Amino acid sequence: MSITHHDSLSNSNGPDENAILVGVRWGDTSSRIMDEHLAELRLLTETAGGTVVGQVIQRRTRPDAATFIGKGKTESLKWQAQELGCSLIVFDDDLTPSQQKNLQQAIGDSIKVIDRSGLIIDIFAQHARTREAQTQVELAQLQYLLPRLTRQWTHLERQMGGIGTRGGPGEAQIEVDRRLIRTRIKKLKDELRHITAERTIQSRRRKSTYRVALVGYTNAGKSTLMNALTDAGVFVEDRLFATLDTTTRKLTFGENHSILLSDTVGFIRKLPHHLIASFRSTLAEVAEADLLLKVIDATSPQAEEHFKTINEVLEYLELNEKTSIAVLNKLDAIDDESALKRLQRHFPDGVVVSASQRLRLDQLEAAILNAYTHDFEECILRIPTQLAKLISSVYETLEVKDRVFEGDEAVLKVRGPKRAIEVFQEKILENADR
Repeated sequence: MSITHHDSLSNSNGPDENAILVGVRWGDTSSRIMDEHLAELRLLTETAGGTVVGQVIQRRTRPDAATFIGKGKTESLKWQAQELGCSLIVFDDDLTPSQQKNLQQAIGDSIKVIDRSGLIIDIFAQHARTREAQTQVELAQLQYLLPRLTRQWTHLERQMGGIGTRGGPGEAQIEVDRRLIRTRIKKLKDELRHITAERTIQSRRRKSTYRVALVGYTNAGKSTLMNALTDAGVFVEDRLFATLDTTTRKLTFGENHSILLSDTVGFIRKLPHHLIASFRSTLAEVAEADLLLKVIDATSPQAEEHFKTINEVLEYLELNEKTSIAVLNKLDAIDDESALKRLQRHFPDGVVVSASQRLRLDQLEAAILNAYTHDFEECILRIPTQLAKLISSVYETLEVKDRVFEGDEAVLKVRGPKRAIEVFQEKILENADR
């Protein structure tokens, strides 16, 4: 086991908790990869409001079933945390409920033991703003806590009704708590289903509009890019998971071409699949998008690894077959020209921009427009002249190349996205059946 000490870092989120990070090098994992993982864990800890004062790295071939790192190493970690005045120990890997319980008992209640999932959920809880994000966060918290329940959670009965929620005299308090949490989980899932239904209705209204979603590693500059393209006013902060809520804005090209651009929650390496599942409805914008902009921080030495992470998450969501454009962001901060050229070789069709300085955004807009117009079709729409609003909507959405009147019909020769044309054809048929 190797131990490294770090000076405390200041944090603006109030009183910091001194933390030790714990990472395990499995098998032939390189020291470089290990350092990258712990650097990311440090950022996560600082984002949550902690100050990293040390880190512990251990080599193992497999985790210890009881304490993940073994009894002897656990004792050493306890001593180290006490010496450094720590109130928090963060494991880079996920712990089983029993491992976390055993570690907590061995180290003592004065020092919290959490794993990567627990840390990320805590950050999500800090940054959730909308009803949907807050509901998803609470659901993720309770699903995480349920198998880890101890008697410290008895306060939940006050939050969830108290009278009428207790079991019979023979029921252990721990079972009461579990039942309370399961009841709350069911209620939250019902709420999410309702939110998802509302989103589906909204999505149906947007069906004729081409949709583009920004995806990428957290802190790559997605929200800054969203603001630069649309003046959306999305909250931007130099921290991981600064935004959890999806923002959608209209982006217009010329007179007839407009798209909907959505900013989504950032991805991260080793983001547990159960957390992705909790946020599946937030990622619905990605599922419904026609085009994905995969935003990469071009200044990061791990840019290619981050791109791999993006694709792994999309693969898990079964969305990696969608049309996409790699966007290499932060051009203004690149010092190493050779590194930029290497990235451009790796992403030959990628677009290099600076969202913060609004550099080369015209090239990105041209690439989006090219993808947007790729499947354009031409067809004839015959619309009764009394449907003035529908005719007006066609002019707003499609390119009208020619127009003639035949009797009480406007005959429009139009060009535009196949899906948009199909929507108008459906509306014409609906009106004909009335």
